[in-house]
Amino acid sequence: MLIKVRRLEVVGDHKLRLWFTDGSLGERDFGSELAHGGPMAEPLRDPEFFAQAFLDYGAPTWPNGYDMAPWALHQDMAREGFLRQAEAV
Repeated sequence: MLIKVRRLEVVGDHKLRLWFTDGSLGERDFGSELAHGGPMAEPLRDPEFFAQAFLDYGAPTWPNGYDMAPWALHQDMAREGFLRQAEAV
């Protein structure tokens, strides 16, 4: 199954809360990753620009075209213990 992000919420300067299509939920701070990024990641260091995150076909994306592979985010967050099952609403 190809996992995508179904909802995102900016919850800090460089932190996202992500709801995945498999029913899992987690938060991840991308600050340290952005510190090592290249020219596409540079604008995301600005918290106001980072806060412009939106979903494009299930991938967290920013106005400059920078995006993150949702399946890779899910895999990394699961490995790091950042995911839990979202509660039914």
